[in-house]
Amino acid sequence: MEQEFRIEERVEGEIPVVAVIGEIDVATAPQLRECLHGVIARGHSSLVLDLLAVTFLDSTALGVLVGALKRCRELGGELHVVVTDPRIKKIFEITGLNKVFPIVDTLADVGAR
Repeated sequence: MEQEFRIEERVEGEIPVVAVIGEIDVATAPQLRECLHGVIARGHSSLVLDLLAVTFLDSTALGVLVGALKRCRELGGELHVVVTDPRIKKIFEITGLNKVFPIVDTLADVGAR
């Protein structure tokens, strides 16, 4: 049974939020890349990536996130990641990306950084 994958865009305050539901892998990562690049191309140098409903991500997904972070930083912005699932957090820790991305537990924490 194939798991549902969805990307939702919204704006909270001044900052765009991209929420992902499901697994981000080699099959779905291109959709996420397209969405993130689209948000950045519309003039948003900073955005929030909501991974609260993500159940899995692979190295392809991490590549997409690093690419989007690079684009944001080139424009003077930031890519904030919201994640609480210990399994997903561990992937960031194992790869050292927890030191690269600003990772928070809630959307409200983004404003506190």
